[in-house]
Amino acid sequence: MAVVLNPYLGFAGRAREALEFYHAIFGGDLHLMTWGEGGLADDPARVDLIQHGQISAPDLTLMAADSGSPEQEQSGSSISVSLSGDDETRLRAYWDGLAEGATITEPLTQAPWGDTFGMLTDRFGTAWMVNISPARA
Repeated sequence: MAVVLNPYLGFAGRAREALEFYHAIFGGDLHLMTWGEGGLADDPARVDLIQHGQISAPDLTLMAADSGSPEQEQSGSSISVSLSGDDETRLRAYWDGLAEGATITEPLTQAPWGDTFGMLTDRFGTAWMVNISPARA
């Protein structure tokens, strides 16, 4: 039996927008269920907010939801999501997509350990790290 670890991001009213943005970058299948569809909307203002959203792509799974009220919105995530591997073309495309409207913490450049590495905080406040290893012979 396999085990998979994947990030589950919490947003306050912007989960749909964030998931659609990430879907445009990563591709795969996007599934969204609102609090209203789930029958758990305790407030009419939450009916159309996302109770559970998921992107399923061949090389990643990303989940998110509107977990708090706008008053509880944090300035960003408390973790960094890391993308790594040796598929330079794919990882650079992910970087370029995530960089749209982002704050670049560390540009995607050659790192002291020999890989190409960069860090950014995307326009939704989620911190990302991208590490591109040299292709194996």
